[in-house]
Amino acid sequence: MKTTQGARTGISVLALLLLGCGGGCFSAQKCPPFKGLPEGLPQRLSETGLYRDIRKGEIAQGIRPFFPRFELWSDGAAKRRWIALPPGARIDTSDMDDWQFPVGTKLWKEFVRDGVRVETRLLQKIGPAPDDWSAVAYVWNEDETDAVAKPEGQVDARGTRHDVPTSVECLACHGGRRSRALGFSAIQLAWVPEDEGALTLDRLVAEGRLTHPPRAPIRVPGTPLEQAALGLLHANCGHCHNKRRPAGGSPCFDPAGTSIELWLPVGVSRPEKTPAYRTTIPHFVRPGDPDDSWLLERFSSRGSILGYREQMPPLGTEEVDVEGLRTLRRWVESL
Repeated sequence: MKTTQGARTGISVLALLLLGCGGGCFSAQKCPPFKGLPEGLPQRLSETGLYRDIRKGEIAQGIRPFFPRFELWSDGAAKRRWIALPPGARIDTSDMDDWQFPVGTKLWKEFVRDGVRVETRLLQKIGPAPDDWSAVAYVWNEDETDAVAKPEGQVDARGTRHDVPTSVECLACHGGRRSRALGFSAIQLAWVPEDEGALTLDRLVAEGRLTHPPRAPIRVPGTPLEQAALGLLHANCGHCHNKRRPAGGSPCFDPAGTSIELWLPVGVSRPEKTPAYRTTIPHFVRPGDPDDSWLLERFSSRGSILGYREQMPPLGTEEVDVEGLRTLRRWVESL
């Protein structure tokens, strides 16, 4: 049964509460304020170890590029990613869904928006505990010879529509799993990207970098369409919408007791056994009817309603992911 626009607005507010995902730093659930440059992180990007020569754009030896199979939507920004693992250290993969990284691990992500190199983010493991991570974004100067830490974030950085997150907002998303490195995981690295030099799951195994190599190939279940939909929800929503969120790990989002789970775990053989299928159908996805599915309504929304952040994802985007929405619509139509 179709709903009227007025009824849908009321349903949307109810859905916010049912989904447990008011999301973002909204009036009912404030993010804690940033407290200056996070522990252990330098003031300039050139001091982080990413570049051998930052003016020439030469990456330092031992820094490895990687490409997640399923990307987080960032309003069309072009992104590059790198990781540095301490020499000889291994990643604890005893839990294949939540890798634990050695102290000293660094991950960088660069954002280019409308041809402008805006920021490079650093996520660094500073201690042995699972939550011993620091994060900050470095905003590039006008001549792109270096970038300076902006723990307070920046709106419309470098004349673009790209907003740089605060350090607290960085960890609000990355704090949603015990493994804070969301894009560097078994599911995300179990594929072969076009870049032949990229670090992949197979290469990590071959180099002896994992304490517990996977016993079987890591595969995403389903048809190509089902894989694309599951991967999209995993990358954009699963870090908050999952039952294994650390206590206090995501201070901005998703109160405990959420009824929807979108993280894609390793080892699931069929799509209908994934948390996304089990928790969205039929409550938040109406099979065959994308126009009457709350999940798609949230994904296609931007902004807030009655003080709640209606859009999903709640941070890092001001524009709807048109291609992603098309994928979700086709997926719901196929159910």
